[in-house]
Amino acid sequence: MANNDYIVIRGARENNLKNVDIDIPKNKLVVMTGLSGSGKSSLAFDTLYQEGQRRYVESLSSYARQFLGSFEKPNVDKIEGLSPAISIDQRTTSKNPRSTVGTVTEIFDYLRLLYAKVGKAYCPGTDIELSKQTVEEMTNRVLDLEVGSKVMILSPVVKLQKGSHKKLIEQFMKDGFIRAKINDEMVDLEPIIDLDKNKKHSISLVIDRLVIKDDIRSRLFDAIELASNKSGGFVDVEVIGKETLHFSEHYSCPDTDFVIPDLEPRLFSFNSPIGACSECNGLGNKLNVSEDLVLNMDKPILNGGIIPFKNFDDNNLQGAEIEQTCQYYGIALDKPLKELSKEHLAILLYGSKDIIHYKMKSSSGRVHESKKSFEGVINNLNRRYIETTSAWIREWIEGFMSERTCPVCEGKRLNESALSVRVGGLHIAALTNLSIEDEIAFFNGLTLNQTDTIIAQNIVQEIKSRLSFLHDVGLDYLTLSREAATLSGGEAQRIRLATQIGSRLSGVLYVLDEPSIGLHQRDNHKLIDTLKKMRDLGNTLVVVEHDEETMMAADYLIDIGPGAGVHGGNLIAFGTPQEVKNNPKSITGLYLSGKLRIDVPEKRRTGNGEVISVIGARENNLKNISVDFPLGKMICVTGVSGSGKSTLVNEILYKALHKKLYKTKDEPGKHDKIHNSKLIKRIIDISQSPIGRTPRSNPATYTGVFDDIRDVFAMTNEAKIRGYQKGRFSFNVRGGRCENCSGDGVTKITMHFLPDVYVACEVCGGSRYNRETLQVKYKGKSIADVLKMKVEDAVVFFENVPKVKMKLQTLFDVGLGYIELGQSATTLSGGEAQRVKLASELYKKISPDTLYILDEPTTGLHIDDVKRLMEVVNRIVDEGATVIIIEHNLDVIKCADHIIDLGPEGGDKGGTIVGVGTPEEIIKIKESYTGAYLKKIMDGSYYNS
Repeated sequence: MANNDYIVIRGARENNLKNVDIDIPKNKLVVMTGLSGSGKSSLAFDTLYQEGQRRYVESLSSYARQFLGSFEKPNVDKIEGLSPAISIDQRTTSKNPRSTVGTVTEIFDYLRLLYAKVGKAYCPGTDIELSKQTVEEMTNRVLDLEVGSKVMILSPVVKLQKGSHKKLIEQFMKDGFIRAKINDEMVDLEPIIDLDKNKKHSISLVIDRLVIKDDIRSRLFDAIELASNKSGGFVDVEVIGKETLHFSEHYSCPDTDFVIPDLEPRLFSFNSPIGACSECNGLGNKLNVSEDLVLNMDKPILNGGIIPFKNFDDNNLQGAEIEQTCQYYGIALDKPLKELSKEHLAILLYGSKDIIHYKMKSSSGRVHESKKSFEGVINNLNRRYIETTSAWIREWIEGFMSERTCPVCEGKRLNESALSVRVGGLHIAALTNLSIEDEIAFFNGLTLNQTDTIIAQNIVQEIKSRLSFLHDVGLDYLTLSREAATLSGGEAQRIRLATQIGSRLSGVLYVLDEPSIGLHQRDNHKLIDTLKKMRDLGNTLVVVEHDEETMMAADYLIDIGPGAGVHGGNLIAFGTPQEVKNNPKSITGLYLSGKLRIDVPEKRRTGNGEVISVIGARENNLKNISVDFPLGKMICVTGVSGSGKSTLVNEILYKALHKKLYKTKDEPGKHDKIHNSKLIKRIIDISQSPIGRTPRSNPATYTGVFDDIRDVFAMTNEAKIRGYQKGRFSFNVRGGRCENCSGDGVTKITMHFLPDVYVACEVCGGSRYNRETLQVKYKGKSIADVLKMKVEDAVVFFENVPKVKMKLQTLFDVGLGYIELGQSATTLSGGEAQRVKLASELYKKISPDTLYILDEPTTGLHIDDVKRLMEVVNRIVDEGATVIIIEHNLDVIKCADHIIDLGPEGGDKGGTIVGVGTPEEIIKIKESYTGAYLKKIMDGSYYNS
C-alpha cells in the first residue's frame, strides 16, 4: 500500500511509551489493547488524538485560539497521514440536573417543534379538544349556518366572577351598549342592575342581532371583531332556538375557562419559564427539609432530639422558643421523641395557630417579649432557606434537606398548559418517559391527518433517525427523560457515538475509550455493527478496548505491553486478530486463543446461612420484586443493560442500608423493607468516582499510607534532632512544604494565545518541600523521593515497616504496582480509582457483618488484571464478608457463588427476576441471556465461536 494508506507514528514517548514506531492502517477498525497501564491510552489519546487536535487548533487564527485554547505537542518524533481527530471518551455528561438524554441528543428539541406544530390541546378537566380561531374563521363558520337562521353575537366579558360589577356596567352603557345577557337572562343595562356582590356572575354583552343571508358578511365580521376585542378574544354566537357556538382566539375550554398560550416550542421546554412547572422550576424534584434528617427519635428535645437546634441555652433564641412552646403544650422535654404523640411531633415540626407569649433573652442580656404563633422547625428552615442571602446558612440548611418528586408536576417538569397538548394521544412528558425502543414503535405507528402529515414529515424523520442511532448502539432501554448525570461513562460515550453517526462525517479519525463498558454481551454486536458502519463511511476508528468480542471483530489489533507502567510501553504484537492470537509473546493473544484463562472455581461457597432480602422493590423499572442476598458469598447481579441491576443494588439496597447505619439523607428507591438488615453492621460502596478532585489527592493520601510514612520519617534520628513532628512532612500545611508553590510542586504560567503552562517550581524543583525537610532521609530517600516511587518499588523499600508494607501490598495486589504513590488523583482512570478504594479497604478489618458493593469493577481492566482482581475479591469473601458485584464480564460471573439475573430485557421490559442460583444453575435457564453466554465461556466454546 501507498504511504497515505497509513497513519505513520515514529518515536512515540508520551508517558511510559518506549520510542514506539507503528503504522496504523486508515479506514479500518483498529483496536488497541494491553494490560491496564501498559500505555495504550498514551498512544491512542495522548499521542494520536492530542496531535490531531493540536494541528487543527494551530490552523486557526490567533483570535480564535484565545477562545479554544491550544494543545501541547505530544512527545513523538513525527506523525504522518493524520486525519482530523474526534475523541469519544468515557467522560460523564453534564452534571446539570436540567440536562437529559433528550436534550443531550437534541431529540427533545425536535419533539418540542413537533408538539408546537401539530399538537392538539385538550382541557385537563373535561378532556375537550381545544381550538382557536381567527375572526375570519369565526365569520366563515357562522356564515355556514342555514340561510335564515337568526343569530345573536355576544361578548362574554365576565365569567363567574364575584362582585356587583356596577362600574363595569356603567362603562358599557357609556360605550353605547344597551342590552346584555346576565346569568343566562336577557336584560337591559339601564336602569343599572343591582347584582349581589357576594355571588358569582356571568355577563355577556349583546353586540348585534342578524339573520343569515348573503349580504351580511361585513356586518357580521365587524360584530365578531368587536365582541372579541371587548372580551379579550372570546365570542359566543347564539343561534336562536338551537345552540350556542363558542369561539376563541386562544386555546380555551368553554366549560372550565382553561386557557393555554399559543403553541410554540418554548412552551414545551422545562428550561423556559413559559413551560416549566412553577413549583419545581422545571427540575421535576423539590428540595425540602426532611423529618428524618431533623429529628433523632432516640433522644429527647433537650438533648439533641431536634438536630438543627441542639443548644438550649438562654442565648439561643430558636432553642428558647422551642422550649417555651413545649411548656405551653405540655410536651415532655426529657423523653425520647419516639415516645411523644403524633400531635406533639406535628406541632414541633409544622407549628401551631395558637398565640404564645414568648420571653427571649438576647446575647446582650436584654429580655424581649413577643406574642405569636409557633412556626415549627421544618417551616422555619424551609422559609430561611428561601429568604437567606448567606451561602453558609443555605449550605447548613441543605444538610437537613432531601430531594422529593415535585408534588405538582409529579416529576414531569412541565406545567399544566404544556402537558395538555398531545400528539398521538400522549403529552410530551409521557412520550419522553417511554424507552427508546417504545418511542421508535410509537413514531412508526403514528398517524396524522393529511395537513399535519405534511407539516411533521421532516421533523418525524429526524426524530426517528436519531432514535434509531441510539437503538443501534445498545441504548434502546434508556428514556429521553433520563437525567444525563445518572448515565454511566459507557452510556454517555455511546450517546456521543450515536450523535457522531448522525453527522455522517467521513475522513475522520475517531478515538474511542472502551465503548463496550456497561454493555451486556447480548448487545455487543449492535455496538460492533455501529463501529463498522462508521468505518464504512471512510473513517479510521482507533478503539482502546479489553472486550474479546470487539478485539476479534477488529481489522487490525495492536497489543501494548508486556506489563504496566515502567514494564509496559512496548509494541508486543500487531496485525489481524488471528496473527495476534498466534503470537506467543502476547498475553492478550494467549487469552484470545484460550491458552490462558481464568479457571472456574472447583466448588462454590455455601455462605453462612444468613440472608438479607429486599422486599417489594419497585423503583424505576423494577416490577415489585423481592430478592434474597445470601451472606458470606460472592454475589453477581447480572442482566442486560437497563434491566434494573444498579437500581436494585445501588438505589435501594445500598442507600437503604447506608441510611440506616449512618443516618444519611439520601432517600432509597421505592421498596417495602429490607429484611434482616440488622445482620449488616458496615457497608462499603467501592465505586469508580474519583478519589479526589485536586492534584493534592493521591493514592498515598487516600489509602492513609502517607500518614504512616510520615511517622517513619518523624522517627528518624535527623528528624528527632531537628524537632520535626510528622506534620513537617505534609505538603498541605505550612512548615515543611515549599511556600513558593504551596506544596503543589508546580507553578502555573498563564499564556495569552497558548494553553497555561505548568512548570516545576523553581524553588523546590517540583519536590513540594523546602530544603530543610528534604534533608531528613530514610534509607537514603527523602519524603519527596518516596512520593515519586512506584508502588512495586515502595513495597520492597518499606519491607521492614510492617504497617506501611501491608497497605502498599494491597495496592500491589489489586494490580496498581505501576502507579506512583504521589500520583495526582486527577490522572487516575475510573477503574484505577476504584481499585485504590478497594485496596484501602483490604487492610481494614474484614468481618462477616461487612457488605462490599462493586459496580463493574472490571472497567478498564485487561483479562489478566481481572484474574488478579478476582484473587483479591476471593480473599475478602474467604474472610467471611459478603461481596455484591454488578457485572457484565463473563469471567467474573463464572466465578460467582450466587447469581441474581434480572431482565429479560432493558427498560419497561426488564425489572423482573429471570433466575437465581449458581452459574451451573443459571446456564440451564433458557430465558437468560446471561446464561446463554455463560455456558459458552464455561465450556470453552466462547473463544472458538
